[in-house]
Amino acid sequence: MIHYINLRVIAHSTEDQSRVRAALDLFLQHAFGMSDNVVTDELVEVTYIEGHYGNSSVMLSSQITRRSDSVRLARFIRGSMSPKDVEVLRNEMPERLDDEQLFHMRFDKQAAFLGKLVLVSSSDAITVKVKIATYPKDRLKAGLIVEELFG
Repeated sequence: MIHYINLRVIAHSTEDQSRVRAALDLFLQHAFGMSDNVVTDELVEVTYIEGHYGNSSVMLSSQITRRSDSVRLARFIRGSMSPKDVEVLRNEMPERLDDEQLFHMRFDKQAAFLGKLVLVSSSDAITVKVKIATYPKDRLKAGLIVEELFG
């Protein structure tokens, strides 16, 4: 099923880091079944990075490894997407599943801050990578799992 889920978002120097963090927390709180006011500091790795033009940014990342938490997050994602986004995801599933069996999605940061999940193609987004586990490694079986989870 799901081996792990990676979440990552960059808070650029022009953005309010607390708002970007709140957008990431939407995913984390649902993954771990937490209420909205629970602090997720121990779940997030903070990395200070420098952009192409020397601007400072902060990368916030987290990895969800427990199967129950991963499934809870996958169900939240699927249940929170609009029918239009579900259709886009369905149509793009083969392209979103790479050879390492990572299923890639990007969600709008501003919408997540407002409690909504909206698929985007922008690189300035919350990236979600779902590692699908099949033994032995089988892309076709992984695709069926992705379809079951998000289709």
